[in-house]
Amino acid sequence: MQRTEKDSMGEVQISQDKYWGAQTQRSLENFPIGQETFPFEFIQNYAYLKKACARANETLGKLDSNKASSISNACDEVIEGKYNKHFPLKVWQTGSGTQTNMNVNEVVSNRATELMGGKLGDKLVHPNDHVNMSQSSNDTFPTVMQMSCIVQIKKRLIPSIENLINSIRSKSKEFNEEIKIGRTHLMDAVPMTCGQEFSTWACQLEQSLDGVKNSLSWVSELPIGGTAIGTGLNASNEFSKLVVENLNSYLGMKFAPLDNKFSKIASHDDLLHLSGCLKTIASALIKVANDVRLLGSGPRCGLAELLLPENEPGSSIMPGKVNPTQCEAMTMVCAQVVGNDAAVSFGAMHGQLQLNTYKPLMIHNILNSIRLLSDGAESFDSRCIQGIKINTSKLLEYREKSLMIVTALAPKIGYEKAAEIAHNAYENGTTIMEETLKQELMSESEFRSQVDLRRMT
Repeated sequence: MQRTEKDSMGEVQISQDKYWGAQTQRSLENFPIGQETFPFEFIQNYAYLKKACARANETLGKLDSNKASSISNACDEVIEGKYNKHFPLKVWQTGSGTQTNMNVNEVVSNRATELMGGKLGDKLVHPNDHVNMSQSSNDTFPTVMQMSCIVQIKKRLIPSIENLINSIRSKSKEFNEEIKIGRTHLMDAVPMTCGQEFSTWACQLEQSLDGVKNSLSWVSELPIGGTAIGTGLNASNEFSKLVVENLNSYLGMKFAPLDNKFSKIASHDDLLHLSGCLKTIASALIKVANDVRLLGSGPRCGLAELLLPENEPGSSIMPGKVNPTQCEAMTMVCAQVVGNDAAVSFGAMHGQLQLNTYKPLMIHNILNSIRLLSDGAESFDSRCIQGIKINTSKLLEYREKSLMIVTALAPKIGYEKAAEIAHNAYENGTTIMEETLKQELMSESEFRSQVDLRRMT
């Protein structure tokens, strides 16, 4: 069963069981591109914004209380997820996100109309005149972009990365007494402890996460109230302040109204910076995952210093094979985040004049990065890092074979002589101590005093 709705371009037929209106229907027909739609958290934050705007307009005396309450109640239902199937639009649409803004306006309008006793399409609450009052797609869409990033980073990304860091720190303490041979250029180097190696990873992740945290103050400044290009046409001077206060009350955040609203309608350098910080986290995670993968290689013909959790069979043809699958998944996630940042960078640098028209592309990729990094870190933490054990026998074997412990002799016998001893030990298949004693450069007790692996770490 169909109903007829009108917009400025004429009549449109819409299924009677759908809460969207004419502009949403047109978008469905005009942009059948891809399968990507906006995630629920984005639509949810749009509903929070529409509710905050309705209450602000009510406070300013521009919207009567009955309509404001109906809009607010309809938004609450959207926030609860009752109408998820009524937000079907693709990411690949107008670059300002106008169709998604109107999709939200129309769903809220029709549901608010129902709450006031009307039928779908009656427009007792109008999508433009009431739900979109004092707003434009050009200021609401970027506001929701920024809101969604802040909320997802604080609720998902920061806790997941911090939990991973804590697990790595815990392993660092657990393995702090285990001495191993370090490697540079993938070649044997001087000794260190396993704890020091794990602490390196934790520090790297802490620094990259600090970059994300530091970027949030810029992203928290919202352009709502700028309307079409930033001048605030058709919006009261106090509107943006009231909306932000409402949002902070609803979400428990610390958003602030942006002074120069032109800047985040015409450009999104704040989100570009955030995306770059997400890429830095991905870079750190790739280093950690690849190190774990190398150190866990084996079990008999690799480095085999770490014993990784065995979660599932690793081969359809080789019985008993187990692979570092969590490391592989983590690095694929990071590769995708790097690709997402490239798309975000393209979108950020191609705004023209008063409007950047790559908004849907940018937020689609940033939210995807936040979600992937959060999920990936949680899985890598619980299914890999927490279950890692040390292969002490392999560490002992490598310590006894190491040539680079000769570095500790250099202050006593000189670089040239130390290099000669290392070369002879390698050629003869002997140890550094054996070659040192052979040349009578020092006694065994002197050697052991000089080559103290614990002190060398």
